[in-house]
Amino acid sequence: MKAGTFIAITLLSGAIAGAILGTINQAIVEPYIDAAIDIENQNAVASGEIFDPTEYATYRIWQKSGGIAAGAVLGMSIGALFGVVFAYTRPSIPGSSNKKKAIILAGIMGAVLFIIPALKYPANPPAVGDPETIYYRQTLYVAFLAISGFSALGLAILYRKMGARQAKRVLVPGVYAAIMVSAFVLMPPNPDDVTAPMDLVTGFRIASAVTMVTFWGVLGLIFGAFWDRLKPHEAAKVNTV
Repeated sequence: MKAGTFIAITLLSGAIAGAILGTINQAIVEPYIDAAIDIENQNAVASGEIFDPTEYATYRIWQKSGGIAAGAVLGMSIGALFGVVFAYTRPSIPGSSNKKKAIILAGIMGAVLFIIPALKYPANPPAVGDPETIYYRQTLYVAFLAISGFSALGLAILYRKMGARQAKRVLVPGVYAAIMVSAFVLMPPNPDDVTAPMDLVTGFRIASAVTMVTFWGVLGLIFGAFWDRLKPHEAAKVNTV
């Protein structure tokens, strides 16, 4: 393994995918966040709280200006995780090229780390949820995410160790499905009622899903293209005189 090439591929592909994520978020997610925060501010004013619109506008400009950079940093961290998993599982992933293998793995990891947790605890805009329950809600989400992620990781190791046995193609996904269905049923629901307009909440959830699916797809595509071109899994050639 060419360590330097491998690190460069993981960080660069993650940064590009993350920057694209941040850019798309500016266009289709931020408007929902603005609308949700406006509702929150109106409720605060109605309850007698002092609200400075100028200070709020300045804060939102600062927050949005760092969105693309924050996306790139997030992308690099996820890209590093993706690269390690790909390097370990690459021989077991179906596909005629590393690009196809990377796209397949990106689809699996996107489902395990985003889509499935979102089915149990879907994303909500800022105006939704009691501030006093935020840590409890975060704990529930992280716990469900951990169950999904570590179950998938353990079963991926088992899948590889089972070698050429055909039964693994049914057994491993079946075990994962059983674990997640059990977690879905047994873990408590979100404790807060949705009080914001449902069209706002639904639009935010759809927009968030679109950006994250795009992110995982772009990450797999770019990572796989780099891998096919640079071939970091091949040992570096040593010239002898």
